[in-house]
Amino acid sequence: MLTIRDVQVFAFAPTTENLVVVKVLTSEPELFGLGDATFTQRHTAVVAAVNDYLRPLLIGRDPRNTEELWRLMHHNGYWRNGPVLNNAIAGIDLALWDIKGKLANL
Repeated sequence: MLTIRDVQVFAFAPTTENLVVVKVLTSEPELFGLGDATFTQRHTAVVAAVNDYLRPLLIGRDPRNTEELWRLMHHNGYWRNGPVLNNAIAGIDLALWDIKGKLANL
């Protein structure tokens, strides 16, 4: 069974903008997805939302259930429907779709 093994978040500033990238690792050793969760004004808040609130919800779940996971994150995240949570969810959602694309050889 394919499951989410970990969710990592990276914040960096290669130029003048603060960028946030999410990496979702799966139980398949070489299968992972990447997503952009950048919110330049509050990048550290997005990192905290992913690490402290969303990551624990996702570990052990099937990454192919993108719609179910989106609802889970939206309803159980600390900040409801604001830019911090929306960017955090978007980064994870993009990473999950990246995994689905790789599974479909796209």
